[in-house]
Amino acid sequence: MLTSKLPVRIYYEDTDAGGVVYYANYLKFFERGRTEFLREFDIQQDTLLEQNIAFMVKKVDMDCIKSARFNQLLSVETEVLSHRKASLMFQQKVFNENRELLCQADTLIACVNLQKMKPTAIPTEIIEVITRAR
Repeated sequence: MLTSKLPVRIYYEDTDAGGVVYYANYLKFFERGRTEFLREFDIQQDTLLEQNIAFMVKKVDMDCIKSARFNQLLSVETEVLSHRKASLMFQQKVFNENRELLCQADTLIACVNLQKMKPTAIPTEIIEVITRAR
């Protein structure tokens, strides 16, 4: 499977008073990772929005394993585990500079028609790109 890697520097704003990354910020890092994954395959979410299509998080199963700290450079690694007609299952992992696993998540993303606010089929060209990458 093809894995997208996104470097993320930990800034003071990402941490709590003890200099440790606040757990909810991993969700932000994962969101950036999924966006960059799609961008690497020339899938532009702003173009999808113009077509009233959006990807929305349906479910996240996250496991915080070790703490990241202020000023560390992390790597957010993203891959698609599976897809269905209107959803994608991503697996994402955050590693520190020593390749220690800090956090991981499986995230189910629904493809939604924004006008109807209901699931819709993922555009064929996106499925083709993801299938080729696997």
